[in-house]
Amino acid sequence: MEKLLEEFSLGLFFWQTILFTLLLWLLWKFAWKPILKAVNDREEGIKNALEAAEEAKKEMQNVTADSEKLLKEARAEREVMLKEAREIKEKMITDAKEQAQIEGDKMIKQAQATIESEKKAAVADIKAQVADLSIDIAEKVIKEELSDKKKQLKLVDDMLGDVKLN
Repeated sequence: MEKLLEEFSLGLFFWQTILFTLLLWLLWKFAWKPILKAVNDREEGIKNALEAAEEAKKEMQNVTADSEKLLKEARAEREVMLKEAREIKEKMITDAKEQAQIEGDKMIKQAQATIESEKKAAVADIKAQVADLSIDIAEKVIKEELSDKKKQLKLVDDMLGDVKLN
């Protein structure tokens, strides 16, 4: 340190101080301002990016909440539609059963009516056959009765006695 003090020159110190001051002024004028501006711009950009990220995060939460809400609404609507479909199915089954019952009753009534008409037709046919047989038997009996003259007269007298005169 003594050597430095011995070799100290005031002129050199003065010029070095002026040059150092000039260098500081030049750096401040041309380098520090752009560097500080770049640092401030970068800081502002990072700050804006963080704010945008925060906004995006909030928006994502809102979208997620909306999606959950829409999903719940869709599920509820699906449940309502399924319930309505079940009710429609049950109503269709009930209506089909009622319609089948009505058709069955109608068919039974038609069958009963057909049976009744066929029964009447059969009874009428039997009556006709009985009448034909009765006539055939009566013819045979009368032929035999009328073959004798005495029996004929007696039959005519009996018939005349049965007839009432007004």
